Order: sequence, then structure tokens, then C-alpha cells
Amino acid sequence: MNFSRRHFLSIAGASLTGTIISAPLSRLFTRAAKGLSIQSEGYGPLIPDPYGLLDLPRGFQYRAFSHTGEQMSDGFPVPGKHDGMAAFSGPNQTTILIRNHELSPNQSPSVQGGNAYDPQCTGGTTTLVLNAQRQLIRHYASLTGTYRNCAGGPTPWGSWISCEENTSTPESDPEVSKRHGYNFEVPMQATGPVEPKPLVAMGRFNHEAVAVDPDSNIVYQTEDRGDGLFYRFRPQQPQNLQAGGVLEALKIKGQPQLNTKQDIPVGQPLPVEWVRIDNPDPVTDTVRAEGYAKGAALFSRGEGICLGKGEVLFCCTSGGVASLGQVWRYTPNDKDGGTLTLFVEPNNPGVLDYPDNLTMAPFGDLFLCEDGRGEQFIRGINQQGQLYSFARNALNDKELAGACFSTNPLTLFVNIQTPGITFAIWGPFV
Repeated sequence: MNFSRRHFLSIAGASLTGTIISAPLSRLFTRAAKGLSIQSEGYGPLIPDPYGLLDLPRGFQYRAFSHTGEQMSDGFPVPGKHDGMAAFSGPNQTTILIRNHELSPNQSPSVQGGNAYDPQCTGGTTTLVLNAQRQLIRHYASLTGTYRNCAGGPTPWGSWISCEENTSTPESDPEVSKRHGYNFEVPMQATGPVEPKPLVAMGRFNHEAVAVDPDSNIVYQTEDRGDGLFYRFRPQQPQNLQAGGVLEALKIKGQPQLNTKQDIPVGQPLPVEWVRIDNPDPVTDTVRAEGYAKGAALFSRGEGICLGKGEVLFCCTSGGVASLGQVWRYTPNDKDGGTLTLFVEPNNPGVLDYPDNLTMAPFGDLFLCEDGRGEQFIRGINQQGQLYSFARNALNDKELAGACFSTNPLTLFVNIQTPGITFAIWGPFV
């Protein structure tokens, strides 16, 4: 597969663990500019799964667990619509997963267990504990009564920020009894449903995902709307999001109200600044309207986001001229607002189709979950900027979601959203 310049993907300098990737950006763009083929076999061709669940390269294997409907350790059924997820290192060589459930009111199986934020809503999170052999020890509800918990992000202090992708209020929707559109924090140590406290200062909008910079404590946020914005939240107190802070939206300097679906060159740094959102908790869904009126850029369906050393990567699922998706790279700067660079914008669904969740592997490759039409893949991008296929949903055409890594042992976790299955994948990653 030959890539044009607009096909080119580069992840130079990005790593979830803070390790700078060795391949310099300039060298990778030089390779692309020469028209060289930068396709990669990755770990080899995908082998059809005899169980019809997940096709993987030779040498890799998976374990499937916590299926929708089976009984959890707290006696309630595993909820449906598995989505965003994070992995934490627990005591005694355990891995703790916190998993979202993107459920709307009246959808079932719901997240149950008490302490509901809104008793009329069925979404929330579940927590899964696995041993060193990647075997499920227990799983249980950890956040209940929220609305369409799509994605989120881990914090450096050991918690999961779960995001509501809906802004319903009792005035606009008789199915709810409280206002929605908030983030909620779930500590990894929670052994049951936490007391749900909306993080109001982080904004009330169609949240998708977050990434927390461990050095500055700034929280970057995506918004899943065709006219969404890209936000940052500057907390007043480190590691205490409840204490409030300042919400801001990204603006391209000299190009107010830029629509990122227009033709933007790949690899061209765009200087940015940030505009303050004065009303982060409006009665109606107007946070993005305020930001746009102040010149903020529009991003078409901002979704997955991950953090590297001094930079942020995020997807726009339907961004770009062909509406097939984009991957952006934001690099902050202490002296000004930093720069925004378009990394990839496919014009062919055979290259990359609606990139959604994404995560950075400990060894430096970027893994993206597709949420497009037809077959659904996990695509990898190696440190040379080469795209490869790592996994295929062999069960159905539903999205793969919640990709995240643990390091002890090295494991990739991911969900098939419907019917709701979680997978642990391991093999010769490095």
C-alpha cells in the first residue's frame, strides 16, 4: 500500500510512558515526501480465529472474559456496551481494569449496585481485577447512574475519569432526573460503587476522553460532536479535580473559528492559543458555542486521546476533507499556547477508517481502534511511521474500544462493544 503525504502517519516523540521515540519527525516526513512505500507487515498477517472472535498475528493469543449478562462478583449481571477502559497495577501482581459502559436510559443490562447519580440512568463503570496469569479474579460495579459513559482517561494518581457523552437535563428529557454531561472520578481502589460527584468545573458537554499531563496537571479533553472543540482544564489544586479550575478551548492563532474539516497540510505546525470558557456549566448545551464565538477551532467528533512526553495525540473520528478521520498532535509550550499538527488524514477507508480509541504502547507503537463501516480493526503505527493491522473483530461489525496496556505482564486489553466482551491479548510484542 503506497501512502501519499496525506496518508502519512507519524508518532515521533510520543509515548505514554514518557520515553521519546527515536525516529525524528523530519526524517519520517522526508521518507513520505519521496513517495516511498511505508507499509509494514507489523507482526505478520492476521490468522483467522477458530473461535470466530478475534483475528491476531501468529504467536499472539487472547483470553475473553466478563461477557455481557454473566454474573459478576457483586451478584449483578455484567452491563452492556463495553467502551473506554484503563489498566492499573494493583497489589500482589494484579491488574485492575476500570471499564466504561456506554448505556442510555432503559438499555440493559444496566450498571447496578446502589449509589446511583441518577437512578433513571443505566450507565457507569465496572472494575475488573486480574491475576498475574491474566485470569479474572473478580468484577463489580464502581460507578452507577450516569449517561452514556463512552471513554475517559487514567490519572497519574491512580483513578479513572469516566466521561458522559450526553447533555440531557430534566427540562429537556423526562427520562433523566439530574443534569448530565459531566466527568466523574473512580479511584482504582474502589471496591464498589463510589459516591458519584460530577466534576462540574471541567465542563458540561458531550465528553469523550481525557488525558492528564503528569507534570502540569492539565487535563486535555475531547468532545464527540461534529462541531466539537478541543479543551484543556487547569485545576486549582493538583490531584484534586473537585476543587475547580479554569476551562479553556483551543484556538488557531490568526485563523479564528477554523474548521478542521477543510484542507490542512499534514505536518504543518499551527500556532495556537487558548480562550477561556466563562460558563463551564450552562443550563443548556452551550459550552462549545461560547468557545466558538471566541474563535475556537472546530474538530469533527473528537474521540480517543493519549499523552506522550510533552505532547498529546487525539483522534477526530469523522474529521478531514473525506470525513474518514484524523489524528492530531498538540505540543504545548511554556512561552505561548504551543502548536497543533495534523498527523494523518486518510482519503481511502482501506488505509484507516474512522479512528476512535487510541493508546500508546510501552514500547512506542500507537494502537488505534476503528469505528467505521464494515470490518473493524486495531491498526498499529510503529516508530518508523508505518501502518499495520494488529487485530480484526471476527465476531461482527461492531466497534473495538477501550484499548489499553498493562506492563506486568505486558498485555493489551480491548473490548468488542457489542455484545460486550473484554479481551486480554499477549504475545511477542517486543
